[in-house]
Amino acid sequence: MQRLADVNLPLKPSDFKTELFKVLSHPVRIQILDTLRCGENSVNAIAEWLEVEASSISRQLAILRRYDLVISRREGTHVFYSVRDRDLFKVLDAALEVFNHHLVEIRNSLDQLE
Repeated sequence: MQRLADVNLPLKPSDFKTELFKVLSHPVRIQILDTLRCGENSVNAIAEWLEVEASSISRQLAILRRYDLVISRREGTHVFYSVRDRDLFKVLDAALEVFNHHLVEIRNSLDQLE
């Protein structure tokens, strides 16, 4: 299994961050990670929650797993996924905060136009 740190990355933090943001650049991957905030879940449960085909969820989970952002465990015929490092949610939350600040600035600009 490849890990984000093992994917031909120089040891520079800026390069690691670049690769992390590339992996996080797909909206379904972000949505998958958000569904895993409360704990592990199966492909079918994630697909149902997001209203996305299970095959698409599986493809995106494979990418997240390849970069060691999620881990899996098998129970019978079901595979359950969870986030390897919960600090990843700090990154996602920070991005949401930047988005919210951006919206406030746009709203203020629109208010000034009126």
